Amino acid sequence: MADIDTIAIAPLFGPPSPARDQTDSRIMAAASGIGFMAIRDFPGDDWLTPQNRARLLAIFSLPEAEKHKLLRWNFDRTKHNVYRGWFPLQPTAVSYKEGIDMGPDIAQVRPAPTGLDANDPLCEATPLPPESALPGWREAAAGYYKAMEAVGNALLRSVARGLGLSETIFDADFEGGISTLRLIRYPLRDADSGIDLSGPDFSVLHNGETRMIIGREHADSGFVTLLAQDGVEGLQAKNLAGEWIDVPPADNTLAVNFGQLLERWTAGQVRATRHRVIAPSKARFSIPFFYEPRVDAEIAPLPLKGAEPFEPFLYGDYLWDTATKFVEMSGVRHLREPRRAKAS
Repeated sequence: MADIDTIAIAPLFGPPSPARDQTDSRIMAAASGIGFMAIRDFPGDDWLTPQNRARLLAIFSLPEAEKHKLLRWNFDRTKHNVYRGWFPLQPTAVSYKEGIDMGPDIAQVRPAPTGLDANDPLCEATPLPPESALPGWREAAAGYYKAMEAVGNALLRSVARGLGLSETIFDADFEGGISTLRLIRYPLRDADSGIDLSGPDFSVLHNGETRMIIGREHADSGFVTLLAQDGVEGLQAKNLAGEWIDVPPADNTLAVNFGQLLERWTAGQVRATRHRVIAPSKARFSIPFFYEPRVDAEIAPLPLKGAEPFEPFLYGDYLWDTATKFVEMSGVRHLREPRRAKAS
């Protein structure tokens, strides 16, 4: 656990100062090292108490009939939402989870950016439960979303400074972004489900104990992931030595990891970390927030020493290509055409 630094980031929200410089230095060390860190002491960290997390996770208490109303098209062909909405448990998948993906419309943070294709599934509205079904839940989800957007912006500005770039270099691309708030439940898998759980895809030896894998090893595809855990262990990150280390699920902190696109955009100076989830002894919940730019944000080489040139591409095209490879998005790839072809 010594490999994962816990950083108080309050100085990021203030003016330039030695404290902010020191915080930037620690963030860049984590970003360029293990690619994983924990953060605390920031505006909105009161959302990370058990009581406030429970407000968000109350959606899992909905009756199955109410959850069904929120399903995505690939699970219910009568629905019109493709990218946002509920995904149910997939009994035969390694990543054994259910949950919901929500976009910026839940927080009403801004009107949709002009000039975008209104039929783009990446810009669609999120199906949500009615207020009568979960009183106060929408307000909580909106508050959490806005708080995480502010944290994401502060972290990317810190990374920009750490790279020697203008701190606002990413701002325009993320103005009107499509950040995703995901709520996940990992239930205990039934050992009598008829699936052979003894193979390497489904189980791993951890501290001399066989543990089931409920979240397959991967690196996030995007930029910055802010993860609120529910106090239940299970998340692991791979350190520079290739060893799996536990990410402590401490209250009032966020686990932060960086994605593959940010690694590519920064010419490898920021590292995308591989991580996984192994089954604890009880159901586990998590709340990841994926800080994302506009659909039409152009990803082009940054003015960094040693950066290799590449053909610019649109974030939306990249996102659709990567997102539709996950089991919860299966069968929808054909529903969106690239807005601009990538270079061959």
